[in-house]
Amino acid sequence: MIYTAKGGLKRVVAVRMSPGENVMQGLENACAEYGINNAIILSGMGSLDGCEYLVPIPLPDKKAGYGYGDPIKVTDSVSVTGVSGMICHDDDGNPLFHVHVNVSDNSGTVRGGHLTDNNTVLLTFDVVIGELGDGLEMGRAYDEDLEVFIFRPKQK
Repeated sequence: MIYTAKGGLKRVVAVRMSPGENVMQGLENACAEYGINNAIILSGMGSLDGCEYLVPIPLPDKKAGYGYGDPIKVTDSVSVTGVSGMICHDDDGNPLFHVHVNVSDNSGTVRGGHLTDNNTVLLTFDVVIGELGDGLEMGRAYDEDLEVFIFRPKQK
């Protein structure tokens, strides 16, 4: 099954987070301030005081055979070399964040995955959010077959 929808950008919001800020909470606060629940992360970079993220792993008890396991934790500081993601919403309009990062640890090893709620800004964390205009709904819903939340774009 392939879901598609089209639309355009409505506005762009730049966000800079300071040391000690929780990244996901900062994104939630910025989106709440501007009433954003339908957007994409256009760009992002910065540094984190350690990093916690998820990657899919084999899980034989899941219908699809895969799912997210325990978070991977990097305890040393990391440079964020890329941020991508979607600010979707549920059927009630509540924002749902799906954010991925690429980070480089202090040995230069690059890692990446689905960002958890447990990440703190080291020096700065900068993102540019593109709010989507009329026409494209960035929905997100639980998929019973895959047993994970998935992206469900819809045409308005």
